[in-house]
Amino acid sequence: MIGLSQIVFFVLLLLSGFVIGSVAERRHRKSIIKRELQFNALPAIASRRPAEDRPYAQMLVTGSVVIGSDYFKTFLSGLINLFGGRVTPYESLIDRARREATLRMKEQASQLNASYVFNVKFETMRIAAGRVPALEVLAYGTALVATDQHA
Repeated sequence: MIGLSQIVFFVLLLLSGFVIGSVAERRHRKSIIKRELQFNALPAIASRRPAEDRPYAQMLVTGSVVIGSDYFKTFLSGLINLFGGRVTPYESLIDRARREATLRMKEQASQLNASYVFNVKFETMRIAAGRVPALEVLAYGTALVATDQHA
């Protein structure tokens, strides 16, 4: 039989997951927006064809991130899965993970003085660690670094 203390503990756990998760997510979103503005000048495109306007060295660049879900989102997503529909709590998680992985890839390309990154791809993987899942996103592409030779 479920006691009152167990119900109170469960509600407190959900509430703390919501509050702490919301604060952490807001902080992460602000960081992402600030860094996206910083790396906006470095294009990352899905095109398979590189630029041919001058000679470039090509290098693989990657960005990987693992983002965990909070207990509240996990609980809410479980309820949504019972009835069907869009699992919106995880949509923001996936969006943040994809944007963070892209930024990390661009940071690596920027360290190489790349002009841009082409053929950008994403890989995702769900990591189930106990009751609260996490998501890994890997962004990778080919950085083009201009060489000193002029054609």
